[in-house]
Amino acid sequence: MKIGVSTASYFGKMVTEDVYNELNRINVPVCETFLTTFMEYEPEFIAELLKRKGNLEVYSVHALTNNFEPQLFNVADRTRNDALKYFDKMIDGANKLGAKVYTFHGGMKLKKTSKCNLEIVGKYVEQLCNRASEKGVTLAYENVHWAYYNYPDFITELIKFAPSIHTCLDIKQAMQSGIGYEKYLEKMGDRLVNVHLCDYDSNGKLAVCGKGEVDFYELFCRLIDAGYDKTCIMEVYSNDYNSFDEIKEGYEYLLNTYERAKRFF
Repeated sequence: MKIGVSTASYFGKMVTEDVYNELNRINVPVCETFLTTFMEYEPEFIAELLKRKGNLEVYSVHALTNNFEPQLFNVADRTRNDALKYFDKMIDGANKLGAKVYTFHGGMKLKKTSKCNLEIVGKYVEQLCNRASEKGVTLAYENVHWAYYNYPDFITELIKFAPSIHTCLDIKQAMQSGIGYEKYLEKMGDRLVNVHLCDYDSNGKLAVCGKGEVDFYELFCRLIDAGYDKTCIMEVYSNDYNSFDEIKEGYEYLLNTYERAKRFF
């Protein structure tokens, strides 16, 4: 298992290309690249990231959800086709950066009455999976408390219509859904290809890993016991810390905790 950091952790404090320099400086070996806006989907920007990448491994990419992802399920062909253009740019960017995974939020629950037709959503998700796999990229649907995937059984229901889908477990989003992350993990099974880590306390206050109340030793033991051997990414919000040194401390805390858990097995 590899431990890394998401460039999203610096969103609003440092632009994406400069984050690559910072992650290399603090010796983080692997990252998830958060492409934050439309210009960052373009080939010219991906080329700039490649110049900055150095020894950094890009395991996954992630888009700002409301830029285009919800419209991938729009009933209007014209609207959906425009969103597909950006989806394809994300996949092309992932391919060029060497990323294996596209972490995907999908549709958003904008209204209390928002409903997800799993058959229709599943049909489109399967098409997206196939589109991504043509470039060697796996689509990983992430649990998010304000999106369609905000309860554990969503994935078991979705795979009836989208058998190629994989998953990303986000533990803070599980907490914000009011459901223990272990419930999501159980349903994800061997479809799990990415994990997002963030610390928090009993009141839901978020923090850099190691500064809250999450038992990461137990989490890593659960992942190892489930046979998970891929990547865990620390993803925090920029207002969850005061200095960039805290990102390094959080990464090192996770790395040391994982090493302790690994020795148990």
